[in-house]
Amino acid sequence: MRPVRNRIGVNILTEPIFLEPVFHQKIWGGRKLETDFGYTIPDGKIGELWAISAHPNGPNVIENGPLAGLTLDQAWADHQEYFGHQQGKVFPLLTKILDANDSLSVQVHPDDAYAKAHERPGELGKTECWYVIEADPGSYLIYGHHAKTREELAQMIHDGDWDDLLRKVPVKTGDFVYVPSGTIHALNKGIMVLETQQSSDTTYRLYDYDRVGADGKKRELHLQQSIDTTTVPSQDPKLDIQTEKRGDSTVTTFVTAPLSPFFSVYRIQLKGSLDFDREAPYTLVSVLAGNGTFEADGKSYPIKKGIHFIIPNQIEHWAFTGDMDIITSTPGKAEE
Repeated sequence: MRPVRNRIGVNILTEPIFLEPVFHQKIWGGRKLETDFGYTIPDGKIGELWAISAHPNGPNVIENGPLAGLTLDQAWADHQEYFGHQQGKVFPLLTKILDANDSLSVQVHPDDAYAKAHERPGELGKTECWYVIEADPGSYLIYGHHAKTREELAQMIHDGDWDDLLRKVPVKTGDFVYVPSGTIHALNKGIMVLETQQSSDTTYRLYDYDRVGADGKKRELHLQQSIDTTTVPSQDPKLDIQTEKRGDSTVTTFVTAPLSPFFSVYRIQLKGSLDFDREAPYTLVSVLAGNGTFEADGKSYPIKKGIHFIIPNQIEHWAFTGDMDIITSTPGKAEE
């Protein structure tokens, strides 16, 4: 199918962009992406589903419409009209589902400036956030630290003084956690999250429980990078979560500018039908529970738990109908 053109020859796209999932094996992964979400996943410990990604380490292939067969990074490069002619060489966001069957390494991510100076060309920094899909009773995160100075941080890391350094924060199903770059953090065993993040795959490990990889060796640590990039003293972002009742449905704003310059994230607890108008260049959508339809330009598309898609720039109005739990995100306006 060729793109439709309007009277002045501009390509228009009035259907959602559905994407083939990409799975990543992780030492801490499990099988919940299969048992809980119904994905057909590879054998082994599958820790991550990259649901909406243009990152070179796992770009999604577009399933439908005039862009079918292209990867999302190719679509971003060649069809900017569908994304509102945004500035930037790379698609700026990445949506994942993480299944922490075991605890992740304690880690920190760089900001854009550090990533630009020290990582591969085009790599962004990594601010991220989590919506907790499921958390076992008693679950907790590593979030932040107790060091007062960078010198104290370095000493505690080199001494392995993890009990005194790391903060443990309880977490439960339905929680939202914002993780700016520079924040020491880790998901722990028994937690599944939907992660919205900058399009980056740069992680600096400062502690990994002395685990060994498939080669029988302890996994690489990045102590100096961790010390360089960690925010000291630790800072907790001041979230202002807003909830709005719309009929029998609820729309929650988790985070937006100015606190979050890279993305805004929302939850739609849908019962019935809700209409929306475009307020951003494009919108990322993940269905976490239930089923229903997405309706735009006089057409209806069935959607259900485990479906992820992009609403392109040229869809001005749309509706969700059904009984669903949906997370949406939109790009921020920060310059790279």
